[in-house]
Amino acid sequence: METAAAPAAGRSNASAAWRRFRRSSSGVFGLALVVLLTLVAVLAPVLAPYDPHTTSRAAFMPPLAAGHVLGTDNLGRDVLSQVIWGSRVSLMVGLAAAATATLIGVLVGALAGYLGGWFDELLMRITEFFQVIPRFVLALIVVAFFGSGLVNLILVIGVLSWPQTARLVRSQYLSHKTLPYVDAGRALGMRKFRIMFMQILPNAMGPVLVVASLDVAQAILLEASLGFFGLGDPNLTSWGGMLNTAQTFIRRAWWMSVFPGFGITLAVLGFNLFGDGLTEAYDPRMAPR
Repeated sequence: METAAAPAAGRSNASAAWRRFRRSSSGVFGLALVVLLTLVAVLAPVLAPYDPHTTSRAAFMPPLAAGHVLGTDNLGRDVLSQVIWGSRVSLMVGLAAAATATLIGVLVGALAGYLGGWFDELLMRITEFFQVIPRFVLALIVVAFFGSGLVNLILVIGVLSWPQTARLVRSQYLSHKTLPYVDAGRALGMRKFRIMFMQILPNAMGPVLVVASLDVAQAILLEASLGFFGLGDPNLTSWGGMLNTAQTFIRRAWWMSVFPGFGITLAVLGFNLFGDGLTEAYDPRMAPR
């Protein structure tokens, strides 16, 4: 009875968390920004008035010029089209890198928290090693050596972002593995991995979702930073790559840097506010009264 009650309790907690989330104005605003970014990314072929790679003689046209709402860059490419298509790269890298980090973090944290003992000590020392590594510097080195393809960017950012999730999941497992529903699962002869990932994990996912949403924002910012230094994927239009091109012409064409920078700001702000809303939702003490 207790093992069956655990998933039901998880669903009840999720419903209560959603009700608290809806009362968070900043969280709802962040969610709206995330949804808007997603729609822009998905509908990029429809929304973009031009191909972002198409050059023309109309270079350095200011915003609101004929046919170019946000102006053009040094090669005559439409800035609005580049910003729209750049949202695809940022969202793809952010979500995929966060998913990679979450997957690694959940696996490491679950094994460490549930199995305990020397295995826990070993995994936590590895986690601490990754935590003290300066992520941006290491990402620069790895991408410079192994190339700046989209897959490489996702893997590098994801592999460098999992320690926080691992420590959080470990703490959740340490508190959950002694609860009655877990003891009932053991008494019924359930295997360890089934208890870990079918029983405990659904009840520990609330805080993990909060960290994952914040990881998306950090991944977007890190990808844009790498692109700014010329280490983004040269075959794709990205906000960081646009900033890399714009830095040479900052005084002549301010719009080349302002609009991709504004896109990065909105994306990071949206996911951060969304994460704050999830924090309030899963921690009743922080929920608005």
